[in-house]
Amino acid sequence: MEEIVSIVIRSTAVYAFIIIAIRLFGKKELTQLSIIDLVFILLISNSVQSAMIGDNNTLIGGLTAATALFCTNWILKNLIFRSSSISRFMQGNPLMLIYHGKIIKKHLDEAKISHEELEAAIREHGVKDISQVDLAVLEIDGNISVLSQNFSRQTVKRRRVQKQLLPIS
Repeated sequence: MEEIVSIVIRSTAVYAFIIIAIRLFGKKELTQLSIIDLVFILLISNSVQSAMIGDNNTLIGGLTAATALFCTNWILKNLIFRSSSISRFMQGNPLMLIYHGKIIKKHLDEAKISHEELEAAIREHGVKDISQVDLAVLEIDGNISVLSQNFSRQTVKRRRVQKQLLPIS
């Protein structure tokens, strides 16, 4: 029983360490994985395995570590859902990268996003040039949201259509 408790504690500690490390090394790592990032994640998981289960290579040891990770993850997700302060601490805040066609260099540097990566992100949203972007935000999940002038025009059209479709009360 003592060994199982030890596995639970070590697995939870490794989980917390990796969450903190990912938080410190930046949001963009979550959704923009290169081959280097993928290899890094695979090697990290391999390197911490023995820290979680120690010399216990049994099925019970592995299942205990996995159960501890699932439970810790479930608890953390619930805490983030229920508490905005814990959510901000663990996930951070969205970061504005472009506002009315102007890059916010300080935020780009803070997020460690290159000009080329930003241009690629806006192209993925169907926008040709940064000057056409009304707003680009690095979201807490690592995605970059882009709202362009074209989006603004479409939104106005949608509102007009929605008003026409609403029943008169």
